[in-house]
Amino acid sequence: MPSPLRFGILGAARIAPNALIKPARAVSDAQVVAVAARDVNKARTFAQTHHIPRVLDSYDALVNDPDIDAIYNPLPNALHYEWTIKALRAGKHVLCEKPLASNAREAEEMARIAAETGLVLMEAFHYRYHPLMQRVQEIVANDEIGMVREMQADFFIPLFLRPKDIRFNYALAGGGAMDTGCYCINFLRAIAGTEPAVTRAAAREMPKQIDRVMHAEFRFENGVTAKMGCSLAGLPPIRIFARVCGDAGAVEILNPFIPHRFHSLTVRTASGKRTEYFSRKEHFSHEPTYNFQLRAFVAATRGENTNLTDAWDGVKNMRVIDAVYAKSGLKVRGT
Repeated sequence: MPSPLRFGILGAARIAPNALIKPARAVSDAQVVAVAARDVNKARTFAQTHHIPRVLDSYDALVNDPDIDAIYNPLPNALHYEWTIKALRAGKHVLCEKPLASNAREAEEMARIAAETGLVLMEAFHYRYHPLMQRVQEIVANDEIGMVREMQADFFIPLFLRPKDIRFNYALAGGGAMDTGCYCINFLRAIAGTEPAVTRAAAREMPKQIDRVMHAEFRFENGVTAKMGCSLAGLPPIRIFARVCGDAGAVEILNPFIPHRFHSLTVRTASGKRTEYFSRKEHFSHEPTYNFQLRAFVAATRGENTNLTDAWDGVKNMRVIDAVYAKSGLKVRGT
């Protein structure tokens, strides 16, 4: 049997326990063996809390450690480019948090280096690996709702009590479209199976250059139209929803992006309505999306074709995000 894939974590990010540390306990083929942070004391506390055996004194030491096979990069968006490239050049596979980079130019360089090194670079759109998303794609592919005509994806969450959150920092490539909007764009692209043009975008800016709210409209190469809305403003407090409408019906998904918390999938056609769930005990017992993602990442490092959100897909997603910002009148991140 192959040895477990040994991970090092860049930074002591809040997302790391759910995104990697807990999944690695459930996936026997992965181990978290080290962490590094700008503040070594913070790294030590993080390692002690989460039972990580080694603390390294710098990011450079982590990415160059010969006893680490893969790097998890949950750093602020503006640091994805630098440290993912350093990790790839050091011979490490990389699981990089979304969005892949600050902009498409950075993402293209990351994808090029991943291709040159032959290493796995996965953008951590964990929802794509859950059976719920696979079921949505199956329903569409089987023409159950006919030819897709229109789509919508919304991801609204409240962050109004966190004024110093890095997601409100332009220098760190923050903004609503970068944080929750990137999920919506990824979903719409995955269902359409092609790339869109941005026909309209409007932002609510607060602070300067930060889209607390973003709405955008798209037209895909195959004629499908779509809308997306994202918000970090708390109005509405929470809305995580997607709809795919065809000429013979529609599929509606409640909470497509964090489905292990709660979700439903409703199909409406001329023959009636039905609702499906994948979080009941008889299915996956609320198994987190991150577990599915980690299994896919490990398999990809072993040569299997399991990387649904690879670097080049990340490039395409970043191109759409850049176009949304440009159309809304805001600056592309990292420029």
